[in-house]
Amino acid sequence: MFGMSIQEVDAFGLEQMREQSEVVLIDVRTDVEFAQGSIRGAKHMPLHMLPLVADQIENERPVILICRSGARSAQACAFLASKGFTNVYNLRGGVMGWAQAGMALAAA
Repeated sequence: MFGMSIQEVDAFGLEQMREQSEVVLIDVRTDVEFAQGSIRGAKHMPLHMLPLVADQIENERPVILICRSGARSAQACAFLASKGFTNVYNLRGGVMGWAQAGMALAAA
């Protein structure tokens, strides 16, 4: 993917990051998927909209991208990295990995 490695964080690592500093959570799933439950504090930004709104994403704090399994959010990470973002992470396993780790999902 664009010849760069994607930084990843798992559910427990994300919780540690949230305890230590403010992070930007971006959920790139579809409207239907997002409505089924999301990680508390995540902003919904469907993947196909990312090129249109990337300039609105804060670049000073860590940006964690989320999807269902981690594949689409990895694409989103690569896209943001190509736009100059340096503090971008993919949530390994996505929302499925989050739930499997016993973490709660918020109702939409």
